[in-house]
Amino acid sequence: MLLHHQFVRMAKKHQKKLAIIDKTTQSNVTYARALIAALILSKKFRKYEKGYTGIMIPTSAGCALASVGLLMSGRIPVMINYSTGAEQNARYAQKKCGFQTIIASRALLEKINCPKLEGMIFIEDIMKQVTTGDKLLAAIRSKLPTSLILAGIHGGDEHDTAAILFTSGSEKDPKAVQLTHRNLGTNILNFGAHIHLRESDILLANLVFFHIFGLTCNLWVSFVYGMTMVTYANPTEFQTISKIAREEKPTIMVGTPSFYWGYLQKSEPGDFKSLRIMVAGADKCPDALREGYMEKHGVTLLEGYGATETSPVVSTNTPEFNRPGSIGKVIPNVQVKIEHLETGKECKPGEVGKILVKGDLVMKGYLGDPGLTAESIVDGWYNTGDMGYFDEDGFLYHSGRYKRFVKIGGEMVSLVRVENVMEQFLPKNAKCCVVEIPDDVKGSTIVAAVNMEINKIAILRKMAKHLPNIALPRQFFVIEELPMMGTGKIDFRTVTAMVRDMSEKQDAV
Repeated sequence: MLLHHQFVRMAKKHQKKLAIIDKTTQSNVTYARALIAALILSKKFRKYEKGYTGIMIPTSAGCALASVGLLMSGRIPVMINYSTGAEQNARYAQKKCGFQTIIASRALLEKINCPKLEGMIFIEDIMKQVTTGDKLLAAIRSKLPTSLILAGIHGGDEHDTAAILFTSGSEKDPKAVQLTHRNLGTNILNFGAHIHLRESDILLANLVFFHIFGLTCNLWVSFVYGMTMVTYANPTEFQTISKIAREEKPTIMVGTPSFYWGYLQKSEPGDFKSLRIMVAGADKCPDALREGYMEKHGVTLLEGYGATETSPVVSTNTPEFNRPGSIGKVIPNVQVKIEHLETGKECKPGEVGKILVKGDLVMKGYLGDPGLTAESIVDGWYNTGDMGYFDEDGFLYHSGRYKRFVKIGGEMVSLVRVENVMEQFLPKNAKCCVVEIPDDVKGSTIVAAVNMEINKIAILRKMAKHLPNIALPRQFFVIEELPMMGTGKIDFRTVTAMVRDMSEKQDAV
């Protein structure tokens, strides 16, 4: 499947249907209009350099159609993270992928105080340059039979790169992940079959498209199935998103737990009751969050799992097969095995090891880094860097990043497991991040960062009933605003640095 060709097929099939309800610009775009706009943009983009082209536009009809238009013109979209260090990320992307042209939004740059960089072209200016002739020609082309439209746009192969996305780069420079049409397309179809997506669904698309969760499960899921996509540019405007859900009555929504917490707190009862499928991913989903959505909205919040390198969905719970606490069953046509850390053998049910993934969802590789690609993918198996296990019934459980395990007294302790237990006993609006700091005697000590003052002794007593003594936090630090990444995850590496600094200052007193 070529993604832009599938878009054309759906646009021809659903011409009068709304493709995009853009709540930022208050505009509705039918599939017929979306096809015309994509054809116009495709023609405009052919004036610019071939190969990679950056996109730096917020979640909107403009970003969605620019992505389609680039593929139609034979260019490869490079999705640039504008939420943190936009200028630095744009320059890095240009250097890493070897391109100059970035399709950007003037309104976005003004909002985030990012200067115009060399090679930047504003989508607003492109749209102003569209003539009546451009519109008429695109409208005529859009009326042609599907086969003729497809013959007039870029073809290519399903193994061609369809998008470049960047990893977070918290430890090293961000890696440029090459995802093909086959990677994304098969992942969408397999995920869709697993969770029963329909073309009649209305999808609340509020995630950023520069993150794989948003690119696949918001933008391309909608176009591949011919759904209606409701876009909004800022996922952190919790009250606005809740209002949009009440007004537009979406049936599908995906998001991160931190965003879901915001919507839960700012919504009115029943705002999200129209949702038949609501999936949380990218971070662990606490029991309290699941319970909150059931109590306030009567909706079951399902948990799933994935990675940028796996396009992203590996597993998810479904309405029929839902085991809270797990990350669900593996989606069709995907293989997952749990490998023992030391022996390399496949683990038995209940035994924690490395999560390895195989299938058409696994990336082509890291651009410009064949060595790292070869390290990450061995015999087709991608090493996620995550730890987990299967239960007897085939449900997958996430035990945390390998780097979020710490050896204390010869025992491997999962910091995520400590967080999960701690969260059960925290006040309603409290959040925590458990990290390790150096210890002269034990090598490492576990400490907890929380966003408010808590009764530490009472919580430790409760935690002691569920965890061994070596896994209990030895100190608590209050960080009122726990640092977040653009994807909505708590940035535990920044938290670790902050806590280590606070600990050193405390010791110096």
